[in-house]
Amino acid sequence: MLEHWKQLVCEANKSLKDFRLVKWTSGNVSFRDLESNRVIIKPSGVHFDALKPEDMVIVDLDGRVIEGKLKPSVDTASHLYVYKHRDDIHSIVHTHSPFATSFAIRGLDIPSYTTTAANIFKECVPCSDFAAIGEEDVGKQIIDHIGDSPAVLLRSHGVFTVGKDIEHALKAAVILEETAEYAHYATLHEPDLMPLSKEVIASCNHFYKTSYGQTNQTTIKG
Repeated sequence: MLEHWKQLVCEANKSLKDFRLVKWTSGNVSFRDLESNRVIIKPSGVHFDALKPEDMVIVDLDGRVIEGKLKPSVDTASHLYVYKHRDDIHSIVHTHSPFATSFAIRGLDIPSYTTTAANIFKECVPCSDFAAIGEEDVGKQIIDHIGDSPAVLLRSHGVFTVGKDIEHALKAAVILEETAEYAHYATLHEPDLMPLSKEVIASCNHFYKTSYGQTNQTTIKG
């Protein structure tokens, strides 16, 4: 069942380690299949290098395991809450990438200091309130704070990024860590550094959406 998507979700989870966004077994990628409305997610506590497509767990939107021998991620309820409240989101990435998480620990948004940040995140990456892991509360914090950004920081925990497909959610996670690293070093030297103006951010975001990339570019729709 959903073999193609299990392969893509497995590859996406493995790529988190390749991008240095996770350590040990923490972090996960999920994907909601458009046709079946089933969700494929990483199993709990399995090392990324050891993951195989058949290890991926398929659940329905109520959290019932449809397929898989392993227990799904402890973040499953949070992912499902987001999917049930945002029809436009079909993939979620969760990491503890160090620079972004350092902002989450301090409960700080990450303003857009660079044009790249403006392209992807608009005015900022927001930080949520604290929520207990393993419950729907994390999903509620995501929905309440993410707005139209593809990323949100969970207070004192880590990072969640979203997308219309796996590629967009992964890209947001990678660019977010890059953005957080630049913001960390820049504000370390200039604590009162001003972010880009709303006008510049709007111009950057519009240009990125209308002009960047190839018009016939093929993307991974997983």
